Amino acid sequence: MRSLLCAAGAAGILWSASMVPAAADEPDAFTIGDPRITESSGLAASRAHPGIYWTHNDSDDGPYLYAVDGRSGRTVARITLRGIGSPRDVEAISIGPDGNLYVGDIGDNLGGSWDHVWIYRLPEPKTLRDATVTATQFSVKYADGPRDAEALMVHPKTGRVYIASKKQDGGGALYEGPRRLTAGATNTFRKVAPIDLWVTDGAFSPDGSRLALRSYFGARMYRWQDGRPKDLGSVGVPVQQQGESVTFTPDGRTLMYGSEGADSEVKPVGLSDGQLPDSAKDDPANGDGDGDGTNGRDGKGSSGKDLDPSFIKGAMVLALATALVVWVRRLLRRR
Repeated sequence: MRSLLCAAGAAGILWSASMVPAAADEPDAFTIGDPRITESSGLAASRAHPGIYWTHNDSDDGPYLYAVDGRSGRTVARITLRGIGSPRDVEAISIGPDGNLYVGDIGDNLGGSWDHVWIYRLPEPKTLRDATVTATQFSVKYADGPRDAEALMVHPKTGRVYIASKKQDGGGALYEGPRRLTAGATNTFRKVAPIDLWVTDGAFSPDGSRLALRSYFGARMYRWQDGRPKDLGSVGVPVQQQGESVTFTPDGRTLMYGSEGADSEVKPVGLSDGQLPDSAKDDPANGDGDGDGTNGRDGKGSSGKDLDPSFIKGAMVLALATALVVWVRRLLRRR
């Protein structure tokens, strides 16, 4: 019987070891602990400061941006925007290829009644400390009339700005800004694609090949092709109090989801297969031999996905351990 217990114990140890998560490099979740941040509505992973995420409050908190450490959840800098008017409903933040932060004062909870909204642009600070930074203000309107929107994305290659509206008058849509924003004039955004999602935020992947859009309870991934989104299917989202924001990690392998509320948590969801940006799929470390990131599947993420290697390994170990237990039991019976 002692041999039987030893065999069973060994099986348990081997099973536990086999179930260690494969994606050990996926970033951890973190909690935004700053009591001033109670309505985190936008999220952008810094390019100049690894591990730092930019966020801001919803509504009329003031012209403030917060740099939050993704390891501790601590605010390491508060930036005050100078040279703009009084923000009305700040909903989104993105980083352009020019190294500037783009802030979308684009919310319109009155059902799309404002004839214009604003975008603020400022250089991402090189040093993380409380500071006041001069921003440029751009006036924005939509070619088909006022919209309520919460998602602003700057393409990391072209620098073009896009806004995704919420569902309104039949559905949401993706709007494209002019090639270059102009201060002192009205910048007209034009509809380029319908979006069947109640969009609360969005983000381009660092290489510009993917566009992620989220809602309160779901998200979808799009391939960015010839300046237009091609739907690749749904993406997993964590359970949150009020799902408001999303950004890619700098390597493009993970989506970080944020929520409103005091002590709100930012949670990671790893990407795989066709969800992965092209640059991540081409990385040999991804283990995708054919270079297209689909491993012969449909490229729509979790649908049709093969069994996880750790699960297969665990099942094999369990089978071997079970065979060992059976053999020991037979040996004991013979005695």
